[in-house]
Amino acid sequence: MEKTTLRSGWTTGACATAAARAAFRALVTGQFPDPVTIALPRGKAPSFPLARAELANGTATVGIIKDAGDDPDVTHGLEIQATLRLLQGGNGLLFRAGEGVGTITKPGLPLPPGEPAINPGPRAQITANIQTEAASLGVGPDAEVTLSIPGGAEVAKGTLNPRLGIVGGLSVLGTTGVVVPFSCAAWIHSIHRGIDVARALGLDHLAGSTGRTSETAVQRLFSLPEDALIDMGDFAGAVLKYLRRHPVPRFTLAGGFGKLTKLAQGHLDLHSSRSTVDMTALASALKDLGAPDHAVREAERGATSAVALAVADREGIDLAGLIARRARAASLACVGGDMEIHVIAFGRDGTLLARTDRP
Repeated sequence: MEKTTLRSGWTTGACATAAARAAFRALVTGQFPDPVTIALPRGKAPSFPLARAELANGTATVGIIKDAGDDPDVTHGLEIQATLRLLQGGNGLLFRAGEGVGTITKPGLPLPPGEPAINPGPRAQITANIQTEAASLGVGPDAEVTLSIPGGAEVAKGTLNPRLGIVGGLSVLGTTGVVVPFSCAAWIHSIHRGIDVARALGLDHLAGSTGRTSETAVQRLFSLPEDALIDMGDFAGAVLKYLRRHPVPRFTLAGGFGKLTKLAQGHLDLHSSRSTVDMTALASALKDLGAPDHAVREAERGATSAVALAVADREGIDLAGLIARRARAASLACVGGDMEIHVIAFGRDGTLLARTDRP
């Protein structure tokens, strides 16, 4: 089968940068550049067609339709708008949150509470491009920049922004300006920011979960506040590697048996397309626990980890406990240091299968 190359796209920050640069030129010259070309980190200079160009009452508004390429980005197709108003010299750029752009309400994020959720990367890109534009026009780079994403408030409800304390809309993100298909950069970014917020709030016990069922179960088990919950999905490695640099006193990693088996076998990305359970190794684990040969063979022939777990339950063998201990050892090896880490395995219905924080 012929391989298809996935198409890259542009971040929300790159689209906002293009909109802001075009609006700034229109304020000074009365003319909108269409398309508008911007400079991004790493030498890229993409051009963007304008979806909106309005000049009235001392403001200019430009809209750019976000194209995330082949990445399943929730902001793909949204219009990213920048409305600019010139300021007196010496004011520089002032950033404001318009419709659909969130406001930060919790500490621990890259910007303090009260600031619009326009990350440092996009702010730097907008600033650099407006400075270049201003220099070419012989004016100062002084303007109020209001970014808006119509419909962003509704879309944000399906993201991790509410948990992170970003209210009212989406975040304007992007470090390089480029969206790499299926890199899941936005999710990993949210994982990191969730840890940052929890640390800033002084929480001493965090829990990362592979799914909603395990998250609900672990929250109930420890009565944890929502700020202590990290929705890590399949990105165990993203959590553990970040905790290595930003430790917390206590971390519980919770998940289903299959996901934890992958972690126990050394995988840090638990997605089905990027890692699989080694059934031979899982059957060998059963043998280590004293399972009879016929049970070991049955488990090895099984299609999923659930088969091995069912065999273990039938034989009265604590396979889940062994997997939890091995998953904990893999987590500790990844994090290093003296952090307290424990693993809890749950069934598909939230039933507690095994935990390493109890004898």
